[in-house]
Amino acid sequence: MEKVPSFNALIESAIISNWDRDALTDYKGVTLQYHDVARKIEKLHIMFDYSGIKSGDKIAICGRNSSLWACAFLATVTYGAVVVPIQHEFTPEQIYNIVNHSESKLLFVGDVVSTALDTEMMPNLDGIFYLPDFSLVASRSERLTVAREHLNELYGQKYPKYFRQEHVHYYHDEGEELAMINYTSGTTGFSKGVMLPFRSLWSNLDFLTQDIGSKLKKHCDVLSILPMAHMYGLSCEFLLQFCCGNHLYFLTRVPSPTIIQEAFMDIRPNIIVSVPLIIEKIIRTNVFPLINNYRVRMLMKMPGVKKIVRERICQKVMEFMGGNIYEVVIGGASFSKEIEEFFTSINFPITVGYGTTETGPMITYSDYRDFVPGSCGTAVKHMEVRILSKDPENEAGEIVTRGLNVMQGYYKNAKATNEVIDKDGWFHTGDLAKMSKDGHVFILGRIKNMLLGANGQNVYPEEIEDRLNSMTMVSESIIVQKGDKLVGLIHPDLLQAQSLGFTEEDLRSVMEQNRKELNAKLPPFCKISEFRLQDKEFEKTPKKSIKRYLYQNSI
Repeated sequence: MEKVPSFNALIESAIISNWDRDALTDYKGVTLQYHDVARKIEKLHIMFDYSGIKSGDKIAICGRNSSLWACAFLATVTYGAVVVPIQHEFTPEQIYNIVNHSESKLLFVGDVVSTALDTEMMPNLDGIFYLPDFSLVASRSERLTVAREHLNELYGQKYPKYFRQEHVHYYHDEGEELAMINYTSGTTGFSKGVMLPFRSLWSNLDFLTQDIGSKLKKHCDVLSILPMAHMYGLSCEFLLQFCCGNHLYFLTRVPSPTIIQEAFMDIRPNIIVSVPLIIEKIIRTNVFPLINNYRVRMLMKMPGVKKIVRERICQKVMEFMGGNIYEVVIGGASFSKEIEEFFTSINFPITVGYGTTETGPMITYSDYRDFVPGSCGTAVKHMEVRILSKDPENEAGEIVTRGLNVMQGYYKNAKATNEVIDKDGWFHTGDLAKMSKDGHVFILGRIKNMLLGANGQNVYPEEIEDRLNSMTMVSESIIVQKGDKLVGLIHPDLLQAQSLGFTEEDLRSVMEQNRKELNAKLPPFCKISEFRLQDKEFEKTPKKSIKRYLYQNSI
């Protein structure tokens, strides 16, 4: 593996270069400038050092996105400790398991998480800090207690006059040193600790800075939507924007489409990085009702007017997203073909990327000007991508990739590591795809989700679900197998049904009509035998993927 520059040097440079600029804001709350971030990092470093934390020790962080979450993360990596981000949606039992399995010495917790945890379930922790103010809520170390109680005094002793740019010097990391253990969100029910070295963080940031950061306005405003405990949000929103000297806003609360759109209008972000579900809900709720009327449909059919109408619709969508974006980047889950086709029909600057936790996260991406509908881009810088197929253009195969982004392996799990990284360094993603001659990747679904039809044909449930989700009164769905038959589990749009006064029997009639229309468009081996209604939304991971394993044996 090639030698790479220091990742922490990029953090150091960003802070020094943007010292008096706004860095991090809790939406409708406090703003930290880059020098404020530097001082908070320095105080945490003093506390780590006084209490005996060494480089290589693990420090866990669990809470909603916030400016102080970001400071705790930066303080950990720039100290040379190993950061363990934990998704705040995890149950207390999952948090205990991750803290204990990772051998974390310290834990930073947010306000919601802190009330649910039992310190006795994490016996190896030296202490627990409260993220909103870095107060020490539990300690098993006298030196840690003393350090926190006398932190301002210790800081004043080290910097009796002032703390300036020239005092910012961070741990010089080597590429193969472990920087992070990021536990997967458990779509299969089992969470593994992905070991990401500093080279992976540097490599991802190097690509993102050149291919995305260089296209944005200098010192622009950006809204953080995605959880920073997930690699997609951490890399593409937080680390990219911070190192580019941009001003990042954190919602600090549940990111519902309504709240997100309000923030778009206030902040006017220069780029939007999102999972499909958020963008799809904004379009279906706010845009489609405006354009799905008789007058607009008639205008769209008139050759001389169609182009103008599309331009106006594009402008309207831009306004819904703040009116200042360079592009919208979609990732983290499959994107609805209906919504994608809508965006491309109005020439909206949208693109789709692809990655995994194990690659920290980037594997493929293309700028919106090189976006090919249905694809998720081409191989990113520092990475090779192949499709394990004799004919990748026409025959699906597994996506494999290797390069600087790839993890070292799964923490304390050599067996699982050897199952996904082969002797030549190729990481086997478990995703099925095709690839065009020019390198654009077209994902079909997960290998483990692929079903076998009655005559042995491959059935990709995600493709069927994509069509089904755009049909009348369908909110979300998954396709499961019962013997040699395919069954659709559907969570209907209950709000729409209620507004129309529909009974359950009415809903079943609508869904039966949907089934007939869907089957008419599918090959014989993909036809759906029946639909079953689900009164609750499907359970999802933090990146909004349905936990399919919970429903495979539900019929």
